[in-house]
Amino acid sequence: MTSSGTPRSNRHTGTKPATSRFKARLRRPAKPDGDAPWAFVVLPREASDTLPRRGRTSIEGTLDGHAFQATLEPDGQLSHWLRVDAALLDAAGVAIGDDVTLEIRPVAREPEPELPPDLRAALAAAPEARVAWEATTTLARVDWIHWITTAKQARTRAQRIANACDMLAAGKRRVCCFDPSGFYSKAFAAPEEA
Repeated sequence: MTSSGTPRSNRHTGTKPATSRFKARLRRPAKPDGDAPWAFVVLPREASDTLPRRGRTSIEGTLDGHAFQATLEPDGQLSHWLRVDAALLDAAGVAIGDDVTLEIRPVAREPEPELPPDLRAALAAAPEARVAWEATTTLARVDWIHWITTAKQARTRAQRIANACDMLAAGKRRVCCFDPSGFYSKAFAAPEEA
């Protein structure tokens, strides 16, 4: 990620982010969650390199010509992966195992992340933290939420929320010690393929 928030490939020219076009196979996750089938695609490194950051990144594009918007997840290998839900599979008329053509580009402006109810309640109870939260950037809020929601246990999540409120109240605008790409901590990975 660049400090200016522009894609790495375009940060010096000021040009509009490029669209990446590539073919990929829709993979079946080994451990799907939920009842509806879903697939995933691991982006080629060249496509990921055009994006503004190695962490969660919102994109728009097409899958076999069908328009969609989504948030890419970091794969821990300095690239990203895309979850293709059942609605997008149906709308695009594709199935798990199919080879598809994707065209993606970062959204013009990262959307404001949805505030989890437990974090919302904690911020409401901590006025100094709430003021600092509101003064941070959208990308910083994406990272704070990502750090909290990736906790694997409820106790860890609760501790992260408490720590977030403490750090924010102390004036920290970015979550410290959090690698949003997962590369250095190996915290994130694409799903295993079935």
